Amino acid sequence: MAIGALAQREDNRVQSEVLRSLHLFAESLGNAIDAKDHCTCLHSEEVAIIAQAIGIQLELSSMETRLLHIAGHLHDIGKIGIPDSILKKDSALTDKEYQEIKLHPQLGAEIVTPVMGAVGNGEIVKVILHHHERFDGKGYPDGISGFDIPLGARIIAVADSLSAMLQNRPYRDAMEYGDAVEEIIRCAGTQFDPVIVAAFVEIKDGVHDLIQSIRGVGVAV
Repeated sequence: MAIGALAQREDNRVQSEVLRSLHLFAESLGNAIDAKDHCTCLHSEEVAIIAQAIGIQLELSSMETRLLHIAGHLHDIGKIGIPDSILKKDSALTDKEYQEIKLHPQLGAEIVTPVMGAVGNGEIVKVILHHHERFDGKGYPDGISGFDIPLGARIIAVADSLSAMLQNRPYRDAMEYGDAVEEIIRCAGTQFDPVIVAAFVEIKDGVHDLIQSIRGVGVAV
């Protein structure tokens, strides 16, 4: 085998091991933020799995879907910097409290940059920073719109919203899966990228099965 081919194989092996280590690191951090709030138990795992499934449906590369999975685990890591009195509040947030919650994408990007900043051209950091942007430009933190929002962030936005709707909150009960899917469809073109929504709809039954396997219990349809 040519020296160049051997070097490439070794580079691929090292890259795979690095990604594996980063995945384990990301999963641990995702579990840490989920543990802060019993209402969001397994949320990061669900977002990671759903986002990866959508990425596969969109025919993204293996590397892109792996980075997407890692970003799913880490998307809410900035909430570590938000006071528990706000995260665990069992009533409506005040305007001031909501503004604090809206800081978590920036906090998360700052937290992971030293470790993830050089991975995949900083894609994971970009996804964390922009996963609450909206397709119509009414999101945060930067109010960017359409295809200016990184693709991974547009995918995570759908996965994040779906998982959140399927979980109980102090102020509302979990939605049934079919109703959550309809809400995702309704918000295509405003909150969500229509192309991402269409890809999700194509695999919605498989996604339902994935969520059931993560929770170990049935998810109402």
